[in-house]
Amino acid sequence: MNPKIFVGIAVAALAAILGSILLVGPTMQVSSSENSSTNTQIQLVKPLEVELEDISVLKISERTATIEIEFKISNPNPRSVIVQTMDYQLFETGYSENEQISGGEIGSRPEGMVEFGSNYYTLLGENSIVLRDKITLKNTGNTPELWKDFEDGTNTWKVSGTVYYNLSSMTSGQENQLNFEFTK
Repeated sequence: MNPKIFVGIAVAALAAILGSILLVGPTMQVSSSENSSTNTQIQLVKPLEVELEDISVLKISERTATIEIEFKISNPNPRSVIVQTMDYQLFETGYSENEQISGGEIGSRPEGMVEFGSNYYTLLGENSIVLRDKITLKNTGNTPELWKDFEDGTNTWKVSGTVYYNLSSMTSGQENQLNFEFTK
């Protein structure tokens, strides 16, 4: 018998299994309190919890300042979720409350049918992760008050942003977003 036939059957079986997984996807089900024997309802995804762990100025010179920012994201859901991106804006409120001094994005969102490499985070059920980012600011000489705050260590911060996440599969569930704002 021709071995190509067996290979073809194995490939078709794998394609059928993967297709069924993508079609069905994970669901979160919980028993209803009214009629627990037959009636079930789909539980909504609880919002993630975001905390500002730390903002610290790592090093400062006449030309640059390096800042590290850390966020703790907790998942209160029993199932895992995928944290796609976290967009944030950083303000130094002692210098100017309405002027953003930096911002960034941690992670990546899928952009099309084929995604080569991933930069998103799987957050298991009832667990947390810490996301970090480093920011390098250049001293233009236009903000001596800001640079003095860096040197004295008297910075006061405001951080705002949005976390984009969904269920444990990119193909199931809707995209959820959580807005946050912290002062430190």
